[in-house]
Amino acid sequence: MEEQDSAARPGTKAKDFGKLKHGARARARFGVRCEHYRRRCKIRAPCCNQLFPCRHCHNEAASSLSNPNDRHELVRQDVKQVLCLICNTEQQVARVCSNCGVNMGEYFCDMCKFYDDETEKGQFHCQQCGICRVGGRENFFHCKKCGSCYPVGIRDNHSCVENSMKNFCPVCYEYLFDSIKATKILKCGHTMHMDCFDDMKKQNMYRCPICSKTMGDISVFWKLLDEEIEATAMPEEYRYEVSILCNDCNNTGKACFHILGHKCHHCNSYNTRRLSAPDN
Repeated sequence: MEEQDSAARPGTKAKDFGKLKHGARARARFGVRCEHYRRRCKIRAPCCNQLFPCRHCHNEAASSLSNPNDRHELVRQDVKQVLCLICNTEQQVARVCSNCGVNMGEYFCDMCKFYDDETEKGQFHCQQCGICRVGGRENFFHCKKCGSCYPVGIRDNHSCVENSMKNFCPVCYEYLFDSIKATKILKCGHTMHMDCFDDMKKQNMYRCPICSKTMGDISVFWKLLDEEIEATAMPEEYRYEVSILCNDCNNTGKACFHILGHKCHHCNSYNTRRLSAPDN
């Protein structure tokens, strides 16, 4: 038989009753339209005293208000009340419903007031970040200088930038630190959304929007430029040297003028800019 609503099935239920059947991608009959999480409760936003499936649903609704002065975001730690979706009992924040006894979230964080039934995400709370992350605690370390959790694979080989994650994505300008979108950590240490990074690559844009350094290893492209420049001689009147600054190694120098690019002889990068016109 199908599971029925709490009105038809009163009393205490098993803790996993209704698990994965409320929230993101859940069937419409449960009446919870959330694109972000599967959970068995709604949260009451103390800022506007309304019920929402999650803080992201609240923020999306609040940011679309016609009056800009009414727009606001929910501070997750301020949530005090939740509504159980199994028995419709409103109560103080807790993992287990005080009335019907179900887990309102298989994963629960009392500090973030965060519930989620999809534990395969590997949720964990980072004390230094002050929020919950996904991906498994064992796969991340907290970089104090960068101010966020980074994959353990780059613990000893990433460029630290002070509070690099506590900034806005330089492409879409969404705040990165608590974004639910995947983040790309660039070679220069700056950060952006992975989707934005992929969009830039599709447009053949390889420079960091913040510091102009090359965002990855494109040495193969530099070799192709070498071959193209060697095969494309400039007319006699354009055969002169220009002063350049390399965006990658920050060295200055001279390079033979060419319409396709100017090569840095310190690091072999073509990610350069002209500093002056030719002397003659």
